[in-house]
Amino acid sequence: MAVKVLVVDDSGFFRRRVTEILSSDPAIQVVGTANNGREAIDQALALKPDVITMDYEMPMMDGITAVRQIMQRCPTPVLMFSSLTHEGARVTLDALDAGAVDYLPKNFEDISRNPEKVKQLLCEKVHTISRSNRRYSGFAQPATVAAPAALRSGAPTSAPAAAPRGAAPSPSQPSPRRKAYKLVAIGTSTGGPVALQRVLTQLPAGFPAPIVLIQHMPAAFTKAFADRLDKLCKINVKEAEDGDQLRPGLALLAPGGKQMMVDGRGCVRILPGDERLNYKPCVDVTFGSAAKAYQDKVLAVVLTGMGADGREGARLLKQSGSQVWAQDEASCVIYGMPMAIVKANLNDAVYGLDDIGRHLVEACI
Repeated sequence: MAVKVLVVDDSGFFRRRVTEILSSDPAIQVVGTANNGREAIDQALALKPDVITMDYEMPMMDGITAVRQIMQRCPTPVLMFSSLTHEGARVTLDALDAGAVDYLPKNFEDISRNPEKVKQLLCEKVHTISRSNRRYSGFAQPATVAAPAALRSGAPTSAPAAAPRGAAPSPSQPSPRRKAYKLVAIGTSTGGPVALQRVLTQLPAGFPAPIVLIQHMPAAFTKAFADRLDKLCKINVKEAEDGDQLRPGLALLAPGGKQMMVDGRGCVRILPGDERLNYKPCVDVTFGSAAKAYQDKVLAVVLTGMGADGREGARLLKQSGSQVWAQDEASCVIYGMPMAIVKANLNDAVYGLDDIGRHLVEACI
C-alpha cells in the first residue's frame, strides 16, 4: 500500500519539484498540496495523509504553528524542510519540539544538480517516518521543562510528558547497577533532539560523570542545538571542540560533519569526517574510543534513531565490561538504533525515555 503524502510549501516551484520526486516512487502517492499552514491543517484533517512535508516560512500561518495544531488534532509524521543556517537550525529545533519527526535541508541547488541523490534521500525519509510512532497523540506534547533560571538554581522541574498513548508499556526493568563511571556516552539519530532534551533536563547540576553526546545532525545545527540544551538543562552543554576536557556536569555534543573521540587522559579529539563512514558524527567511532580509553567504566545509552549506528561500538564496550542501555520501542520515534542493540543482545537494560534520566542519576550518584 502506497504511503500517502501531503506536500506543504508556499513556493509553487518547490511544491511541484517535491511532488515530482515523490511521485517517481511507485510506493508513494502525493494525495494533496497546500501553500500555507492553515491549508495544511484543513488538508491533513480531510485527506489523513501518512506523512506531511512542511516548509517553515509561509503566509497565513507558519510551519511550526501548523505542526503544533496538526499534532493536537490529527497526529501525523511531519518532515520539515529547513535552511542550513543558524536561524534555520533554531527554527528546525522549534519544529521538532512542536512534534515534527525529522528534517531535510531545503537546497534548491541540490535539487537541480543532484536529482537522483535528492530523490533517494527524500523518498527514504518519507518511507522511514511513515513507520514512526508519531501518530500516537502522546507524542504531540513536547517535554515540559522549567525556565533556565529555575533549572540552574536546582528548583524542581515540571513533570515529564506522558508516554505515547496506545503504546504498550515496556516490561519492568531492574534498577541500574551503581558504579563510579568515568564517562556517560549517549548516541541517537531521528527523534534524538527531543529525546536528549527529555533525558538531560532530568540530570542535576552536580551530576558526577562527564557526558558525551552523538546526534546525527548537520554541521550548521550542532552549535545551535548545544546552546539550546545548555539553556534548558541544569548541567552545562556545549558543542565539543578539539582539546576539550571531560569533566563532571558537562555534556559535550559532537560537532556535525566531524568525528569525536575520547582518550584516557580525559581529552576530546575532533577529527575530520571520514568519507568512508555514513554518519558524521558516528556513534560507533565515539563508543569505540570510549571502550579503549575507559574499559569497563563507561555507561552507554542508545536512543531513538534509524539504522544501526552504535551497535559495533556497543559491542566493543561490552567486550571491555562496560554497561549499555537501549531505549524501549514504545517511546522511540524510530526503533532502529536501539533495536539493533537489543537484537545483538548487547543491552544490559531497556528503559522508557522518561525513565532514562532518573536511572542515570541512580547509576552514577
